[in-house]
Amino acid sequence: MAQVLEFKLPDLGEGLTEAEIVRWLVQVGDVVAVDQPVVEVETAKAMVEVPCPYGGVVTARFGEEGTELPVGAPLLTVAVGEREPEPEGSGNVLVGYGTQAPAARRRRVRATTGAVDGQGVRRAADGNGQAAPSGAPADGRATRRATVRADAHAPAREAAPAVAQAPVSATTTPASPATPTAAPSEGPVPVISPLVRKLARDNGVDLRRLTGSGPEGLILRADVENALRAAAAPVRTAEEPVVRAPAAPVAQGGGTRIPLKGVRGAVADKLSRSRREIPDATCWVDADATELMRARAAMNAAGGPKISLLALLARICTVGLARFPELNSFVDTEAREVVRLDQVHLGFAAQTERGLVVPVVRDAHARDAESLTAEFARLTEAARTGTLTPGELTGGTFTLNNYGVFGVDGSTPIINHPEAAMLGVGRIVPKPWVHEGELAVRQVVQLSLTFDHRVCDGGTAGGFLRYVADCVEQPAVLLRTL
Repeated sequence: MAQVLEFKLPDLGEGLTEAEIVRWLVQVGDVVAVDQPVVEVETAKAMVEVPCPYGGVVTARFGEEGTELPVGAPLLTVAVGEREPEPEGSGNVLVGYGTQAPAARRRRVRATTGAVDGQGVRRAADGNGQAAPSGAPADGRATRRATVRADAHAPAREAAPAVAQAPVSATTTPASPATPTAAPSEGPVPVISPLVRKLARDNGVDLRRLTGSGPEGLILRADVENALRAAAAPVRTAEEPVVRAPAAPVAQGGGTRIPLKGVRGAVADKLSRSRREIPDATCWVDADATELMRARAAMNAAGGPKISLLALLARICTVGLARFPELNSFVDTEAREVVRLDQVHLGFAAQTERGLVVPVVRDAHARDAESLTAEFARLTEAARTGTLTPGELTGGTFTLNNYGVFGVDGSTPIINHPEAAMLGVGRIVPKPWVHEGELAVRQVVQLSLTFDHRVCDGGTAGGFLRYVADCVEQPAVLLRTL
């Protein structure tokens, strides 16, 4: 007899707690193989194809395209052939991108479910793990009870219930937005995301007074934000007329509301956090890049792989960070310590159709200009196609931002939290410049450094920026320090 297994949205790594369904790759009734990609989802880090660890026939899908699901929510069910009571599937767990061997994972919501037979009847487990009575009702929506485990990030007294969602159909009605209840509800708070808990805790929102808009009443981040907006709205007196807001997505005054989610939302959150937590300062300098451009032209004329300007600037940065290690660090706010790092994992800003992303070149300090050029090209192409993995978008220690490609000269970059500094590079353009005592037209670039004033003072930041400018003006300086 076939057994139906439920495949839940796996932990995608890097602390991500939710993902949006972008495109289903299989239909109900399709036969899937072990580790075959079944759905494409977008996280705050990247677009990811999720492989299913089971092989068999797809019997149900959960969530329409555009639906945001938390980690642990059901994705689909697969009918497989006869197996042992504890089927192993592929034995793989998705972490980041693709599958890999199972590893220890943080505690989170886990649902205990039984199998669904051909008529859609599900045998459920109750809160004690005992099988439901044979006479218990079951319908086509495959109602289940769940075993609840406490959220590892939440207070010990709170527990997050497992989330279950019915298979989508043409008649599925969207969930209503969260609304405060008259009094705190009984039982565990339906929250799975530690980020949502923290947002509510930091703003004094009682989660027990909210009704979630997610599957099975799950409280989402948007629900907490809606409650905060409602609390901040002015109180209307009985004499004041009721003004109804226009329906989304049209905003009052004819504008359009665009949800801050996915990559755009992640960028907004990270930049806001950087501004809140990091006391940054910016210094800048103009540099004559004529000799650097000539050196690059000579290198490329010698044959072999072409060297990019970004790779040369990256090489200068890594050597500069070895001389000024204070800028290759981060602040541990809880320990009140500055943590200086041994390796340079160099991030670089890349603008894509999905928004701004910062891919990271691992061990940039150990790469030559040719290797850096190849890695920049690979990561840029992956950013353009939306195939960067979460691991390729995190873990940077210093960021290089070439905003000159947008035709601008200067900027005051926002530090990529939790890093300590970012070097900005403007466009390189012909300008009047005093060279060897004579006025001449030279290729001039503006360099700017935004740094965390907690890790160093202006002398260190200015020393690093001056070293970078000297290498740009006289590439031989770089050779003397290698």
